[in-house]
Amino acid sequence: MFRSLQKYQYAVDVGLAALYFVISLELFGYTYGLAFGGLGFVIVVGGYAVAVAARRFSPGIALGIAWLFSIVQMVLMVEPSVYNVATCLVLFTTSAYGGPVVRTLGLVSVGVGSFVVAVYLALRGAAQGVSESIFGFSDLPGVFLQFALIFFAMLFVLGLPWLAGLLVRSMLRTRESRIARERAERDVIVEQERNRIARDMHDVVAHSLAVVIAQADGARYARAVDPEAVDEALLAISTTARDALGDVRLLLGQLRHSQGDGPQPVLADLDRLLDQFRASGLGIEFIQFGQPRPLGTAQELSIYRIVQEAVTNALRHGDRTATVVIRFDWMPSSIDISITNGTTVPTTTAELYIGHGLAGMTERASLVGGTLTAAPADGRFVVSLSLPTAISMGAR
Repeated sequence: MFRSLQKYQYAVDVGLAALYFVISLELFGYTYGLAFGGLGFVIVVGGYAVAVAARRFSPGIALGIAWLFSIVQMVLMVEPSVYNVATCLVLFTTSAYGGPVVRTLGLVSVGVGSFVVAVYLALRGAAQGVSESIFGFSDLPGVFLQFALIFFAMLFVLGLPWLAGLLVRSMLRTRESRIARERAERDVIVEQERNRIARDMHDVVAHSLAVVIAQADGARYARAVDPEAVDEALLAISTTARDALGDVRLLLGQLRHSQGDGPQPVLADLDRLLDQFRASGLGIEFIQFGQPRPLGTAQELSIYRIVQEAVTNALRHGDRTATVVIRFDWMPSSIDISITNGTTVPTTTAELYIGHGLAGMTERASLVGGTLTAAPADGRFVVSLSLPTAISMGAR
């Protein structure tokens, strides 16, 4: 029933009501010089002023007040004039700001109000420029004709503000919908960026910890046989941890400050990544067929992260004694990549050890227009990735 307005809106509505009251008294007050008529006019205009002041705060109450003082105006036989425009302002707000019930009551008021005013003016013979003298007689057909003219004229006068309110309401709803859509789009972009950072964080931390754990275990076992291997292992652990710390700081900085993307790994960084895995004791064979071609930044980042995740899973869950084979096939319109490693679990459950990493790899591939599958085959686990090249994607 009551709407919440800004403070300046309350001030504007009260000021408009006061201005309406003063102007109405100034322009039409002299017409009602008789004591009774003058008092009735002040009462009617005062009531309309209250309706104007309350029209946006409570359109339903304002409509009720306008109806009440319209009836008072007819009872006191106060002549209608331009000051009755207050009812138009109230009808406008019923459709622009009122709820379904108030909006419907406003529409009903247009019809009922037009009928009541037409009956009132036709019976009094004062139909704003149309009187019995025009027709030269005062019989019943003349009265009906006056009623019809006044009724349709009032339908136009009262209905136009109500329709204008509907138009304003539609415009406001359209603007609110656009703002809500833009806000939702911003939220989606933020959520996607957070998910990207989370995936990168997972890849960096999982890879680095897997290398550190493998190096630490190897150093512990080799300490008695080859003390120099301990120094090499500690150096690899230090390097890997330092790189991981830098990557994590970068990702946290993006998450905290919504900065632009920092330097991201590309295909040229794969050799360094694979050397880290080899330093942990994992055998890796990297094979390329075809002529390498430039790829988009997003594609190179996706390939890097997918290879990183697949080899990290091989180090953590696979057979470390088996060589991981990474194969790049550069096709005319795509690049096909496979990462194959040995497994230490039955083939019926081998697909389970990838866990959440599989979902992240699949999502990364789909975001750049590629497809990814991961499944056991002949005692080994195979991750297969196919991405369209920049040329084929541009031709679409």
